[in-house]
Amino acid sequence: MAFEFKKEFKEYYLPPCKPEIVNNPPANFIAVRGSGNPNDEDGEYKHAINILYAVAYALKMSYKTDYKINGFYEYVVPPLEGFWWQDGVVGVDYSNKSTFNWISVLRLPDFITRKDCDWAVSTATKKKKIDCSRAEFLTINEGLCVQIMHIGTYDQEPKSVKLMDDFIATAGYTNDLSATRLHHEIYLSDPRKTAAEQLKTVIRHPVKKG
Repeated sequence: MAFEFKKEFKEYYLPPCKPEIVNNPPANFIAVRGSGNPNDEDGEYKHAINILYAVAYALKMSYKTDYKINGFYEYVVPPLEGFWWQDGVVGVDYSNKSTFNWISVLRLPDFITRKDCDWAVSTATKKKKIDCSRAEFLTINEGLCVQIMHIGTYDQEPKSVKLMDDFIATAGYTNDLSATRLHHEIYLSDPRKTAAEQLKTVIRHPVKKG
């Protein structure tokens, strides 16, 4: 059976619908950086997602090619994730999406190296006939965070963020959002197939003690 991140790491991908503290270890990702409104039909964000999945599936299916990855085992491509920020804004201003900066990511199994990722970028570019050179191998060490399962539209996320803020205030933590520790979302639902009010999104914010 193929390895599946959501099943093996439930504490990171399937939190409850109430805030909790989690300590996230370093993990490797394919990443594409950009800016702008993610809802723009022909915008930079949607092109970035196409690049991410092209590279991710080149890696996933590499065992059927002449390129062999050391330690490879079959796995399910994990959910799309995103790190978001806006210049001069603490947290997220959902009313002004055109000012978003983002790093869209897909998690990688530990056996995949930067060299493997470079091969996949080249392979996906040739196979899909799109320029995948913006994709990069990125290690992220989130550390101590508060997280919650948000159910509903993306524009309703401030309600869940307030629950997290209220929770950490009583649990002895403070927000630690900064230029290097960012608002993080993990998208567990396909918005093309799921009613907006049923969308499941993990929201995660960095915190520190005190």
